[in-house]
Amino acid sequence: MTVLLEVASPRFEEARDGLLPFAELVKSPEYVHTYRITPLSIWNACAAGLSPGQIVNTLNRYSRYPVPDNVLSEVRDQAGRFGVLKLERDEKRLIFSSQNDLLAEKLANEPSLRPFLGQRITNNSFRVQAVHRGLLKQALIKLGRPVHDLAGHVDGESLAIVLRDTTLGDEAFQLRDYQSDAARCFYASGTNEGGSSVVVLPCGAGKTIVGLACMQEVGASTLILTTGTTAVRQWRNEILDKTTLMADQVGEYSGHRKEILPVTVATYQVLTHRRKDDTEFTHMALFNGRDWGLIIYDEVHLLPAPVFQFTADLQARRRLGLTATLVREDGLQDDVFALIGPKSTDVPWKELEGQGWIAKANCTEIRLPMAYALSMEYACAEERYKARIAAENPDKLELVRKLLDLHPDDPALVIGTYVDQLKQLAAALDLPLITGTTGQRKRDKLYEQFRCGKIRVLIVSKVANFAVDLPDASLAIQVSGSFGSRQEEAQRLGRLLRPKSNGAQAHFYSLVTRDSKEQEFAVRRQLFLCEQGYTYQIQNAPEILERT
Repeated sequence: MTVLLEVASPRFEEARDGLLPFAELVKSPEYVHTYRITPLSIWNACAAGLSPGQIVNTLNRYSRYPVPDNVLSEVRDQAGRFGVLKLERDEKRLIFSSQNDLLAEKLANEPSLRPFLGQRITNNSFRVQAVHRGLLKQALIKLGRPVHDLAGHVDGESLAIVLRDTTLGDEAFQLRDYQSDAARCFYASGTNEGGSSVVVLPCGAGKTIVGLACMQEVGASTLILTTGTTAVRQWRNEILDKTTLMADQVGEYSGHRKEILPVTVATYQVLTHRRKDDTEFTHMALFNGRDWGLIIYDEVHLLPAPVFQFTADLQARRRLGLTATLVREDGLQDDVFALIGPKSTDVPWKELEGQGWIAKANCTEIRLPMAYALSMEYACAEERYKARIAAENPDKLELVRKLLDLHPDDPALVIGTYVDQLKQLAAALDLPLITGTTGQRKRDKLYEQFRCGKIRVLIVSKVANFAVDLPDASLAIQVSGSFGSRQEEAQRLGRLLRPKSNGAQAHFYSLVTRDSKEQEFAVRRQLFLCEQGYTYQIQNAPEILERT
């Protein structure tokens, strides 16, 4: 189930765009990219409306050689599994059914399913308790059997949510076509087909606006879960700015405030807090704090495992996942599919760039050598320390200084993982620094100064990876990353992709120590760039340092 795609082919881009809806990019060296077709990638494609015939036609159209019959058979088999198993509602009872009597018999005798299947009604249908709805779907996905959940959702507490008039002069905004399409696909006119899915859009493409449009479609009290206090306040500001809701209707539930209002925005960190490892989670009761009609999971690819566990109990609520990439470093993409919903919208980054909705980005990896002393330290170090030694190469300082000089007018972010390294850069360059220990008030002040142009360069740690609205940033210098994390690469590039008022191109630099663990990890991180259609240059540090 592997596809090799020739970069030099004149049909490369056309074939790549055909593959992306149903195949996952695995690696991307210079000449041949490798994709993998997985059951989950096929089910997501089918849920988004792609037929088995369209997948097969794409493979046949672009393959240089005849596609092996076993591959086509596997595609048809996996695509054929989507929709075979259904969850429906009959007089307020859940009914689990199979279109295939033999499959129903096999599942009835599957040990992992027995706790969740109730009375057998017919040869191919069973009653299911509402409390087991999510757990059954989760268990079945582990067996390679996706469930089409048509059991519908409770309406929740009614709440009129209206996007503001789009004709109000300078303050106006208008839903873009892809945003309104995403909301319509999610809601599906209120039928049992809709109400639980994932929307995949680039950072800067307005995922928050899609969330607001979905809130308007649902018209009910909403719980929004996101990555931190900064993101909570940005969501709240957007809601108050772009909807008719008032301040006393939109609450913050974070480490600073504990409000439960008709629309409540909370952090994952608060939800997963507990006093000791063996005690109950302190704030999980928030899920029952109101009769929620919609739960929005921002950055759903970061959803913590404990929240997954509780989400299994929330299957009667409408659920929307928002993300820039469905890649999860822990491999729990199947739990996102089972418990949040399948992917309903996925707009390629380059398509939105071509339409002018996100900024064009130039991606460059700069490789620098290790000085002799550092090379000796690296060679003698234990394996687990090598990546950090390479990442904290002190020669990166001069490269950062040079790149900032080469882009003197660009609002810039210097982004890294290791706080000691960032502190050294901040001291040497006399620049402000934001890390996890920076107080929220100071963070907000520095972000605001950056937005209004009082600060041109900010040094930031991983806390700025997610949901930080810095629309004018057009230069990012990545000095260190979290191993081979593709999701982190997506978020960091995303800091630059808001369209610039002057049409300027964004520049994304990654500083990588040559012939080291860091270079190995960089190759994995670049998968994301290639997956989204970006090309990246590789340059040597001396080439940059010699520029005028």
